[in-house]
This record gives sequence, C-alpha cells and structure tokens, in this order.
Amino acid sequence: MEHYIIGIDTGGTYTDAVLLDIATRRVAATAKVPTTHFDLSRGAGRVLSELLGKSAVDARQVLAVSISSTLATNSVVENKGARVAVIVIGYVRHFKLPVTAVVFVKGGHTIDGKEEEPLDLDYLVGLVQGLKDEVDAYGICSAMSMHNPTHELVAEKAIAMLDPKPVFCSHRISRLTGMHERAATAGLHAKLMPVMGRFIDGVGQAMAGLGLHCPAVVIGGNGSPLEVSRAVSEAGLTVASGPACTAHFGAAHAAGDALVIDVGGTTTDIAMVEGGRVLLAGEGCTIGEWKTHVEAVDMHTAGIGGDSHVHIDERGVLTIGPGRVTPLAMSGESAGALAGWLGVDNRSRLIVLRPEAAGQLPPGEVASLLSEQGRLTPAVIRQRTGLGGVPLNVELEKLTRQNLIDECGFTPTDALHVLGKLSLGDGEAAQCGADILGAAMGLGGEDFARLVVQRTEEQIANLVVDYVIRRTWQNSLAAFISGSKNHPVLAVDFTIKVPLIGVGAAARSLLPRVAEMLGTTVSFPENCEVGNAVGAALIGLEGYRA
Repeated sequence: MEHYIIGIDTGGTYTDAVLLDIATRRVAATAKVPTTHFDLSRGAGRVLSELLGKSAVDARQVLAVSISSTLATNSVVENKGARVAVIVIGYVRHFKLPVTAVVFVKGGHTIDGKEEEPLDLDYLVGLVQGLKDEVDAYGICSAMSMHNPTHELVAEKAIAMLDPKPVFCSHRISRLTGMHERAATAGLHAKLMPVMGRFIDGVGQAMAGLGLHCPAVVIGGNGSPLEVSRAVSEAGLTVASGPACTAHFGAAHAAGDALVIDVGGTTTDIAMVEGGRVLLAGEGCTIGEWKTHVEAVDMHTAGIGGDSHVHIDERGVLTIGPGRVTPLAMSGESAGALAGWLGVDNRSRLIVLRPEAAGQLPPGEVASLLSEQGRLTPAVIRQRTGLGGVPLNVELEKLTRQNLIDECGFTPTDALHVLGKLSLGDGEAAQCGADILGAAMGLGGEDFARLVVQRTEEQIANLVVDYVIRRTWQNSLAAFISGSKNHPVLAVDFTIKVPLIGVGAAARSLLPRVAEMLGTTVSFPENCEVGNAVGAALIGLEGYRA
C-alpha cells in the first residue's frame, strides 16, 4: 500500500496542498482554495478534503502533514499581527520598533551575569496596568539576559499576575548580543504567538474532521520541522516558513546557483541557492522593518504581489502595496456597482463587513457604522464619523486584526485579467475598475492595466537587485534603485548573472519581463504554482525519514 505526506501552504490569498508519494517523491495530487482568514480551519479543511477527494487516498495512508505558512511573514510585512508592548530592561540607548509600545525599565545585568541595578518592579507594574487594555502580547528583553535571565523571568511573572496574555522573553531564543535585535526578536515572537496559535488550532480541527490522525509539523524559517506546540510558543521561528519552503523547492530544481522568487498574493519572497544548496542568513533574518536574531534562510521579502493594493492619491501618484486587498475580479462586486464607490485616495478600497462578524463587533463609531451599512469606503466613513488619517486607520486595523472585515480594490491580478493574462475571476469587474482608475490618470483601461503590471514588474526587479546588494554589502540601496530609472542625469542598469526560478500563482505572468529587465532567464518547474506546499512536503519527508 502506498504511503504519503501532505504538504500545506497557507498564504495570504490561497491555501495550497499537495500529496507527496513517500517512495517515489512524486506529487500525486494538488489542490488550491482561497484562504479563509476569518476561520482558517475552513480553508484548511476544504483544501485537504479536495486533495484527498482528487486522489481517492484513504486518510490512513497519510503518515504526516507538513505545514508551511506565510501568515506570519504577511502579518509582519502588513503590520497586522498582535498588538505588542516590548519591555526593555537596563541602561541602553532608546530605540524604536514597529510595535504598539517600546518601554524602558531600570534593571539588567553585566556581561558576567551580575546584577547591574535592581529591577524597578513598581514602575513595571504601573506600565502594565496602563498597557493591558492596549496590547495583545508582551515581549521582554533585559540587558545581558543570555548570561542571567532573572529580570526577564521576574518581569514575566509580574505581567502574568496582572494580565493573562502571551509573554515572550528574549533569553529563550537569542544568545547573541545586540539589544535592538534581541528586543526585536522578543517582540516578533510575541506579535506572532496569537496568530500562530489560531492557525495551528484551525489546521488541527480540519485534520481531525477528515480522520487525519497522523503527526503534524510546522516548517521553521531555517527549513527545519517544528513540533506544533513549539511553533506556537516560539512563533517567531516560523516567520520565514514560506520562503524556506520556496528555497527548498527551488533547490530541488536548481542545477547550480539560482535566485528563487515566489510571487504570492501578498508578498514576493527571494532566496538564494548556491550549488543546489539552500543558504541560511548569517546573523538572523530581516522581515520588513524587523531585523532579528531568528535563524532563517537567506531571503528577502516585501509587500508586492498579485493582490497588492493599487492606490492613486489626490495628486495622481500611483503606488502599489504593501497592503493587500481582495482583487475586484475575486470580490463578487459587480461591474455596475464599482462606479458608485471606486475612485482615488480614500475611495480606492471598499470595507466590507463579514457575515460572520454579526454580534462580534467591538464598540466604536466605525464598527457601529459598518454594522448599519455593511460596506463603505474610507471616504464615506470619514465623512460620517469625522475620523481620518491615523485614527481611522487604527480603527480599521483593529477590525482587520480580528478578521471582522474584508477590503477589496484594484490589484495587479485585476490588471492581468484586463490584459488577458489571467481568467480566474470576473474579468468584467476588473475591466470596469481599470477604466475608472485609468480615467483618473488620463488613461484608457488597458493602458492603465499595462502601467500597473509594468510598475509591479519594476518593483519585483528592484527587490531582486536590492536583495543581492544587501547580501553582498549588508546595505540596502532600495531608495536609490527605485529612483535611478527616472533620474534626470544618472542612468543605471543592473544585470543578474544567475537564472531565476519562478514560484507562485502569479510568477508565470510577471517574472518573464522581470528576467528580461535583469538580463537573465527564468524557469517554471512542474507544480511551481504550489511550490511552497511541495517544499513543505519535501522538508517533512526528510524529517520523517530521519
């Protein structure tokens, strides 16, 4: 009787699954369904059910489930994870992190583990009392806690007595110096613990519902399988899970050196393969604004993908990403309805209350208005409530974090529909959206769609160049690279000397032109559209055999 491993990849847009034959390492079946953010168990259950149905494989033939997820990476890039307070203990230069609050408390130890100053516990208690209604989790980083973690442990116990929310201490994961990076690492784990906890619970429910009682593992950012309990308690280890699977899939198809590029719905991830081997980052990974001590594949990720939000401001300036919205072609919005709301600036996206949100809305003007109307643009919300700018974004972010709303708007996926390169959804809605937004820039719909695709390809090409520069000279030239194309005096072109390997649903549509711009070639291996799920299965197979 044949035996199999299932690889699952839950991305920001789609959840993919593959059935890998353990004996032959061949993919026996694949499945792809939309990710159901409001209840991840539904998407996981649907994709597993579809996968098993396609192959007629009995659940008892599946010996393991190997899980990859870009949810952690996406929540960091889009800044949509849990609200976190990072508590830094000791005399250090103050710094900022992309969290709700960074607070500094007296205490800490010396390099030989001796107490430098007593922990200011009274001050810490007052801080937590003021923060507990504003945050979902805490990260703690004390000076030299890798030599003596006492102050972190005392602070953790004090917080637990005041606020029963997740707490993560830096000494549990980082043995390196560098308070900024250690604090970022602790904050990242705290930010992702609730996200990963809900995700793992959802997959577990889906597996049980289908009679899959085999072991499950989560792929860490360094390409190693993690027990599901550790994936929750040390959730930051999963932050590059998707890119790790991307890299392993690419390495399985690389003849030598190559850049593996995964163009997803929310992000584009890039990893380097040398001599067919996956490389690890030397001093921890960088995700968006987070420079950490988390061991991960040598990769770079940014918020540009097939479902990145296309926005035109009041001056007519076009931007794409980093936020993700549901494409018009996939939103269920009729072409006729778009003229009533779609436009520039605060009319570029529609906020839609999810049916499941009834009775779960928190108090507040925005939630109350959405409860009455069901679907509104930020422009209308601003008009009705008087909220705008940061306060409005904060209210919408709260609803997004709780998966109570969806957002839809024009995306590169819609542009590809207009140009006849995709036909997965409602092409008429995509065309109508392109006509409306194109008119705002003095362009026809097809010309606007071409401009969106061109800008998306340019952003991906710039990302590739910046990644190579970062890993070679440890400095980012992103601003210079993006501005060099339109500089009135200086003209700069870059050439990549290694081939590209494309992964992801949008890769075939966007990467050929990217390869052309960079003077190289691109290949698309079999099953590249579900490459992360294949990579997860391959890593799971290695761990299973070990």
